[in-house]
Amino acid sequence: MEKGYGAADDAFGSVERELALLFRRAGARAAEMAREVHPELEGSAYPLLAYIGIEGKVRVTDIGLHFGVGKGTVSRQIKALEELGLIRRESDPLDGRVSLVSLTEEGDRRYTSARNARMGSIRALLGTWQPTDVATFADLLHRFNEVIENS
Repeated sequence: MEKGYGAADDAFGSVERELALLFRRAGARAAEMAREVHPELEGSAYPLLAYIGIEGKVRVTDIGLHFGVGKGTVSRQIKALEELGLIRRESDPLDGRVSLVSLTEEGDRRYTSARNARMGSIRALLGTWQPTDVATFADLLHRFNEVIENS
């Protein structure tokens, strides 16, 4: 423990170190998942594809809000996903100025295959944990994500 810091500060330092490691590994894992979906898909675009896969039809502006990124970043990634044939864009019937995006049939097939592989990996990694520990872990991650979203 560093001089002048108590146990609580040491715990926050541990959280910071573990998060840094988790984020580095998650970035590498997202790149692997992206390659499983399509060899030309950037790792940074995989979470967008996953979000679209979960949400169905979604407004492009809502994607930016969800990830906390600007319009330019979302537009560039949406364009790349379109060019790879993974998503389609259409006008919102309620507001023609707004674009909705959704997975194409091929995008859905590829995303579902990659997601199933990812879920298999998660089950393998946490397979020795008690189900209550897995549920607690999921709850704590959810709480942490809510704190981030609301900060």
